[in-house]
Amino acid sequence: MRRLATRGAASPFGPGRSIRLRKPEMRPDFMGDGDTGVGMPPLRNAGTGPGADDDPEYVGRYRLEGRLGSGGMGVVHLARSASGLRLAVKVVHAEYAEDPEFRARFRQEVAAARRVSGAFTAPVVDADPEAERPWMATLYIPGPTLSAQVKRNGPLKADELRRLAAGLAEALRDIHRAGVVHRDLKPSNVLLAGDGPKVIDFGISRPYDSELRTETGKLIGTPPFMAPEQFQRPREVGPAADVFALASLLVHAATGRGPFESDSPYLVAYQVVHDEPDLTGVPEDLVPVVRACLAKDPADRPTPDAVMAMLPPAAAGAPVCVPVPVPLPAPPVPVAASGRRPRGRRRITAGIVAAVAVVAAVVTGGGWLLDEVREIGKLGERPSASRSAPAAAAWHPWETSVPADAAGGGEVRAGFCTYAAGALYCSARGVHAARIEAGSGTVAWRREASGHAPGAGAPSAPVVSGGLVHALDPDKRELVALDPADGRPRWTRDVSAYGGRVYHAGDTVLLVAGDGTVTAVDSATNRERWRHGLPGTGGAKPVFSAFGSGPAFGVTLSPDGRRTHVVAVDPVSGRTLWEWTREGSLTVVGATARGDVVYLSEADSQTRISAVIRYAPGIGRERRVPLETPLEAMGVTAHGETVYVLSADGGLTAVGTGASGAGSKWRMETSVANGSGLVADGDRLYFSAADGRLLAVDAARGALLGQTSPRLGRAGRGFLQLLPLPVVAGGKVFGAAPDGTVFAVDARNPAAWR
Repeated sequence: MRRLATRGAASPFGPGRSIRLRKPEMRPDFMGDGDTGVGMPPLRNAGTGPGADDDPEYVGRYRLEGRLGSGGMGVVHLARSASGLRLAVKVVHAEYAEDPEFRARFRQEVAAARRVSGAFTAPVVDADPEAERPWMATLYIPGPTLSAQVKRNGPLKADELRRLAAGLAEALRDIHRAGVVHRDLKPSNVLLAGDGPKVIDFGISRPYDSELRTETGKLIGTPPFMAPEQFQRPREVGPAADVFALASLLVHAATGRGPFESDSPYLVAYQVVHDEPDLTGVPEDLVPVVRACLAKDPADRPTPDAVMAMLPPAAAGAPVCVPVPVPLPAPPVPVAASGRRPRGRRRITAGIVAAVAVVAAVVTGGGWLLDEVREIGKLGERPSASRSAPAAAAWHPWETSVPADAAGGGEVRAGFCTYAAGALYCSARGVHAARIEAGSGTVAWRREASGHAPGAGAPSAPVVSGGLVHALDPDKRELVALDPADGRPRWTRDVSAYGGRVYHAGDTVLLVAGDGTVTAVDSATNRERWRHGLPGTGGAKPVFSAFGSGPAFGVTLSPDGRRTHVVAVDPVSGRTLWEWTREGSLTVVGATARGDVVYLSEADSQTRISAVIRYAPGIGRERRVPLETPLEAMGVTAHGETVYVLSADGGLTAVGTGASGAGSKWRMETSVANGSGLVADGDRLYFSAADGRLLAVDAARGALLGQTSPRLGRAGRGFLQLLPLPVVAGGKVFGAAPDGTVFAVDARNPAAWR
């Protein structure tokens, strides 16, 4: 694997970013490299490089019969189970087994591969990512890779190409429905099996993650098959990147080259981002499909289902896996009472949408259209926003949307919510605030936003403070206090001078000016309570955290980033309760109700947590608990004497800070690398994934209790860098998906969530 650093604004990767380039001949595929192919006879002790002379005889309970392929990170062996089932066993080289970061990546690969095991992938049979030499066993699939097939026999014939396109589109549909983005779809990661193509190698996949963050500023992928956003905005990589790769792969299969070609990976990257693709040699009837999939803007690309609808039929007598007309009426797609419409990507023509409604796929186990109809049927069964259940009826899970038109032309419109007195108060792009009845999902009122400034970022959840609903306008210039009953403004305050530094602590609003001066405002009346700087900050701008009705904690970092100053303030009087300075970059992640114990995380970079700290200000005692491995944190929270960290490798870690049992308590794999913050309630942890899933975890054991289905089929762009926190109240858990959908499930039985 080569690493090329780029400098200057002219780089398609962005200033200072490096890219780790994957070359098929330099690394193993999931089931063997592109030149070997898993259908080739196994080679005993073949290959060179790490591990060439230390092949184990057994892995787990499986006897290894020979090598299928070898590369820089590991070896793939042929093996047999006790029942005679042939397996492909991937074993990591010993030198990489010692690297905690690589182990985390391998755990993620195993988790992703398990989630997507099905008709279009190599099913995972067994794995042990914690073994001395981590390994994973999948079903052996005879057949060459697409890379090997094209290299040996030349481009595919037109009908073969159509069947390949349909099979891969179907595979991507199932992979995305599982909440996974492959991110490295290329010819050497596609096996041509007898029953259709199989997608393999989920080594850098993420459940709606943006990048494998081994180190800040690195990208991983294979440039000729990477989408523009993988170079420009790696945190925005979603399912549409796989659709782009699908089109590039089809061009390769049709012509023996890609749509963007150069000996230099830099030029390829530039072409991917800026140039039009070269589709010379692609069959004429496939050009519209390929061109649509290669759109520069991910929102302009069709979904895998739409790709299948666009494909021309295969030749008569050939195995058919593309949509064909069926003699059935096409009823109009129902529109929910809230005004929501089935989601779709921008610029997909009305003809394509109509085609989806009148075609079905002839595939083993049922057609894709039937799956979509079932999904629509499930939506229809959920109570809509305008339908109130009878007072005596039992409570049922519900789903609604914050924006009136949640489809919104493909725009991400996630709802950010808070709870108070039987209602949710939510904001979203285009919606300043809305009240949703917690029992029924009925939208009681909605206050539209006047506009959204470019680059203003995601909305923030309204805050119920002083008996009013506080909402910031989209560009963070005005704070409005609304009547919770009808949404009418009770007071407004110009906060443009504070640059978005608006914090709530109990019934007080804290506004931090550029010179560090803090102004405290009564949240019920808008009257100023006090104004002054905090001691020990040197004019720096503190960041406030508050937990319940206790103190507000102002945190400032020294200019060199080596020391942190924490000040606890009474938010009503402005009185300093205590202050503390400590070496390191610290963030307050929790506190007891009275503020007599504070929990902090210590970072060795912007998001990389290396330790957690328990601090008791009354006696000035601290307990620092280093992590076994520094974690790239997506969410951190404290509950009891335990700090929980959701990291970018998909791991959820519990770290004890008490006098007894300090240290790591458990770690579990969640398959959620791009997740929300964590919410702790009783013995449960809740968090959301970027595909719209809501997950519940047993906080004591580190076991998954349940999760909802992904809501990615109805989710515009399907990506949001800042994900909404779940809300837990009244025996219910409220989640939000990136398209503006808000839903409620029963907190008592996560195993029954849908």
